[in-house]
Amino acid sequence: MKLWNRIVTVFSLMLLLVSVTFSQPAQALDFNTILQGNSRILAVENDRRNAADELLRTEFGQKIDINNSDIRDFRDLRGFYPKLASIIIQNAPYEQVEDILLIPGLSDSQKERLQANIDNFTATPVEEVFNEGDERYNAGVY
Repeated sequence: MKLWNRIVTVFSLMLLLVSVTFSQPAQALDFNTILQGNSRILAVENDRRNAADELLRTEFGQKIDINNSDIRDFRDLRGFYPKLASIIIQNAPYEQVEDILLIPGLSDSQKERLQANIDNFTATPVEEVFNEGDERYNAGVY
């Protein structure tokens, strides 16, 4: 057993000596150096947009889109999250913002809350990228 311990110790010391002798400090790569030979990549990347990017350039980025926003977007409005926001999402899509006032089963206080905040909403066409699965109810951000 002593012989085995000595062999492992000597081997470990030799390995340490070799790694210290031949090691080089790590160097970070410069992004410009990587793309120096092919600058066309950046030009192509800047022109690419998906449906979500295009929608964020419209009113959608500033207001709550009642057809595409998820339930978390209603948290900033007092009295909307989670019950009234769920009702709005369940009854989508809407042609125009005023259609949310026509949701059946709303109480008078809910209608008043909607009317008071109607300027905070917009109604854009339904985009599949925002309405896939149950992501409007549970966006998976924890």
